[in-house]
Amino acid sequence: MPAILSISEVPPSNEITQNEVVAFARHLFGQSFKDIDRLLKVFQNGQIEKRHFAKELDWFKEDHSFADKNDAFIETGVKLGCEAIEKCLTTREFLNQPIKYQEIDAIFTITSSGLATPSLEARIMNLLPFSEQTKRIPIWGLGCAGGASGLSRAYEYCLAYPKAKVLVLTIELCSLTFQRNDRSKSNLVGTSLFADGVACALIAGDESGYQKYQKLPAIPHIYGTQSTTKKDSLDVMGWDVKDDGLYVIFSRDIPTIIEGWLKPNVQTFLNQFSLQITDLQHFIAHPGGKKVIDAYQASLQIPAEMTATSLDVLREFGNMSSSTILYVLRRFFLLGKKDDIGLATALGPGFSSELLLLKWR
Repeated sequence: MPAILSISEVPPSNEITQNEVVAFARHLFGQSFKDIDRLLKVFQNGQIEKRHFAKELDWFKEDHSFADKNDAFIETGVKLGCEAIEKCLTTREFLNQPIKYQEIDAIFTITSSGLATPSLEARIMNLLPFSEQTKRIPIWGLGCAGGASGLSRAYEYCLAYPKAKVLVLTIELCSLTFQRNDRSKSNLVGTSLFADGVACALIAGDESGYQKYQKLPAIPHIYGTQSTTKKDSLDVMGWDVKDDGLYVIFSRDIPTIIEGWLKPNVQTFLNQFSLQITDLQHFIAHPGGKKVIDAYQASLQIPAEMTATSLDVLREFGNMSSSTILYVLRRFFLLGKKDDIGLATALGPGFSSELLLLKWR
């Protein structure tokens, strides 16, 4: 089964505490909501301590056109994407030796927070020495589920081409979608939650010769995946595209939907492998927010310690959309032992879920 050989994470350099964002939000939203102090509790209740943004906080105090924000997305995304790829292919944390760019067969580029044609990996390929024959598979619009979906599609690629090594590159700069003139509660919640981050994972097929690069005694292999889209749920999360950019759609019903919908979804998937939730050593969840993590626990009836790593990533980085699950997976990568079983899960627009079964060997 295809192996996850290396993972890198590259947050932007602008680190901003949640207290700084609270002060910013109080100034911006204070005149629009009479109960601003009550509403601002969402910043503390989410248990996020800091986040990373593509721009300094003062940049968000001024209006910027859709074009200006998108230009910043491309410029920063290409820069951080190059860093993430280089780190993924050279890190001694996971690899015995660097992997050459020319050995990469394909790049799956995942984003939902900006637009680029040519897509970001095409621009990156002009800066890094990839082969001109490297395949490009840009995937847009999967939101928070995108990182898990990218891993699933890379798994399928490596099943079809077992000699392949492919990259899953997630580039999310959610802060650049911020609408300072949107006084909706959805925007306030989004301001409390979303952040920027870039990550890259290297997936290798069974016949790729990955063993000579593998440093750790056991690494996660992908044994199966499941994609599910819930009918008539288009309004749960996503973007509303307007003249001045992307406006967040974020339903307050998301935790309730998770509680009722996720468990049968997970059970159906695990049954294919004659497994139960109790057989899992690792629950590798995209932390959409503290309430989402609580809903995972309630729905699946798992102990809090199984979501502790996801909560740690949320606390340190916020919700970086598709990139977040790779940050979580990177930590489990180091924790896993031979024969451990893990379930990776992420939820996104659609309303959809992506599940992956992982085994360490």
